[in-house]
Amino acid sequence: MYTFDPDRLAKLDTLRQDGVNPYPMGRAPTLTAAQAEALAVGRETPESLAELGADFVFAGRLMFKNEMGKAGFGRVLDRSGRLQIYVRRDVVGEEAFLAWKRLDLGDQIEAVGGLMRTRTGELSLAVTSLRLVAKCIRSLPDKWHGVEDPEIRRRQRYLDLFVNEEARTTFQKRSRIVRHIRNFLEVRGYLEVETPMMHAIPGGATARPFQTHHNALDMELYLRVAPELYLKRLIVGGMDRVFEINRNFRNEGIDATHNPEFTMLEFYQAYATWQELADLTEELIHELVVEVSGGSQLTYQGTEISFARPFRRAGYDELVAEALGVPVAVVHDLAALRAAIGEGAPATLGACWERVFDEKVESTLVHPTFVTRFPIEISPLARRNDAEPDIADRFELFIAGREIANAFNELADPVDQSERFLAQVKAKDAGNHEAMHFDADYIDALSYGMPPTAGEGLGIDRLVMLLTDSPSIRDVILFPTLRRKE
Repeated sequence: MYTFDPDRLAKLDTLRQDGVNPYPMGRAPTLTAAQAEALAVGRETPESLAELGADFVFAGRLMFKNEMGKAGFGRVLDRSGRLQIYVRRDVVGEEAFLAWKRLDLGDQIEAVGGLMRTRTGELSLAVTSLRLVAKCIRSLPDKWHGVEDPEIRRRQRYLDLFVNEEARTTFQKRSRIVRHIRNFLEVRGYLEVETPMMHAIPGGATARPFQTHHNALDMELYLRVAPELYLKRLIVGGMDRVFEINRNFRNEGIDATHNPEFTMLEFYQAYATWQELADLTEELIHELVVEVSGGSQLTYQGTEISFARPFRRAGYDELVAEALGVPVAVVHDLAALRAAIGEGAPATLGACWERVFDEKVESTLVHPTFVTRFPIEISPLARRNDAEPDIADRFELFIAGREIANAFNELADPVDQSERFLAQVKAKDAGNHEAMHFDADYIDALSYGMPPTAGEGLGIDRLVMLLTDSPSIRDVILFPTLRRKE
């Protein structure tokens, strides 16, 4: 049972007894805090400000209040920032001034008036009428410290947003970043599409899915782990450049870089190669860094990262060899590689590479690095390299020690893809919950002929973490997945 603050409830009762509706209908504001600042540029005298008019409607949350007998100041937060209001009893009248005196911090208010400057030059709204539009019946956090507890900030994001300016800034930047990505692709001829988020067969990534049941069809469905196989169906259908920015769901662990529900950009281009997508990604990331930081470098969690072009490109096998301190030839020889790894070395070449990379290489890739030459064994949807069939035509982009993007030349051979699906099914039967299912409809689509294609997935949340200097993925998702509160 929810318990309300009895003192705040008493205030509600008093308002209603006095004929005041604490939750009335509102009206659209005609002025924001940012617009007020813009309008006042170059207007320092009362006469010049008066020329703007005296009937602006301004609305927001009262965050500060100072009463001084027959007048008072308040600071009100709206979607664009803060604006000071100045309330005088002889201007607003007894009834409105009584309403002002009854206001608590956190109340949503509507004020009408014109712009003025105080003796110290601060821009303010000289209020001519005032009313309460939504009563706050919870006490706000300490005005000097805001909300510092990460748990509270993530569970009560609404509170975080109006108390902590950095939270608002982070999510405003996130919106700008996504808009920039969308525009970047659209001007290059990509078509934005939407694909199903419930799949009869989960696919497109090696990940454990969430499972549900559709009652009307009496069938099992899975929340998508990736849109890849549907987007490539569109390539088969003749949509040569497509992208989607939407949610994926993976029933896996939660940590600083993983949330079960996350946002991905995936895009595919016919008649392109992974090298072209690497160039495109480099251009996009560089543009975003310049827009956010004003230059080609930024600081992430105290570390300076350079985004000067071109970004480094290094082979997976080269990096594994460097980490082990052995020649590259050793990492292509299973027996020699297992001996170099030592006790507990995996049984296959690809698994050995992956073990060393995860444990010794990934965290060292601070500056933007395109890692290439992936083993085909851990690339079930990528095209084989013509010269080296055990190597995939693939890259992953790492920044600040974590994967940001994954791309490859797509496998277009339906027979080869069928065999790889079968290998994934065997792995699943052997207990690998992240292995893929066999998708016969996708094989059918490939059988009609998919043109040479390259595709990429880019993690929006991790990119936003980087560009906003946020330590956890939960700081850049408005409502992250959290354990149920007891």
